[in-house]
Amino acid sequence: MSGTSWDFVGYIRAHPVHFLHLLGQHVELTVVSVALATALSLPLAIVASRWERFAKVATWLAGLGQTVPSLALLAFMLPFLGIGFRPSVAALAIRAVLPIFLNAYVGIRTASPAALEAARGMGASDAQRLWLVELPLASPVIMAGIQTATVQNVGIAAIAAFIGGGGLGDLILQGLQMLDPSVLLAGAVPVAMLAVCADLLVGRIRRLVLPTGLQARSG
Repeated sequence: MSGTSWDFVGYIRAHPVHFLHLLGQHVELTVVSVALATALSLPLAIVASRWERFAKVATWLAGLGQTVPSLALLAFMLPFLGIGFRPSVAALAIRAVLPIFLNAYVGIRTASPAALEAARGMGASDAQRLWLVELPLASPVIMAGIQTATVQNVGIAAIAAFIGGGGLGDLILQGLQMLDPSVLLAGAVPVAMLAVCADLLVGRIRRLVLPTGLQARSG
């Protein structure tokens, strides 16, 4: 192979519109799937924190979605949602549920007993203790789960190309089919860089949502 065959930057420069389109699709797949997983996981974690038997069932189901191979999960969605964006998002959302659910559940269950007792002493209802004490105290742990799920889904979204989901995986698949390293790396390297950027960004958001009292303690 010639040295220029590895020039993935040159390939990106030669096809900027196509590359940005696939990059946008990849970001959309990740953001939408993590948002859906968060919307599903938080209510489940709240119910699980109040009902131990449900917690065991929910943890088992979330773990099941995590253990099924990603490509098999994508294929499983095809009879129900067809090909393209929707089945890709659904499969990615299922994969993101476990880290978000577990972190939210643990965060709520380990909220400071002293803070909860103080809220009870002030006459706060169970719902008020949840929204004003437990969730704020659990927010750093919840964000850690979202951070893990986001970085994970950036990588998994690359295989959405196998069912027409788009994203940077299209370039990886195209490079494999053409035996062209420049095309393959034009997809693979940005995926890796996107995962690093996602980790840094969500990590920054995680620090911003840290309650004031915890910020002072950690500082």
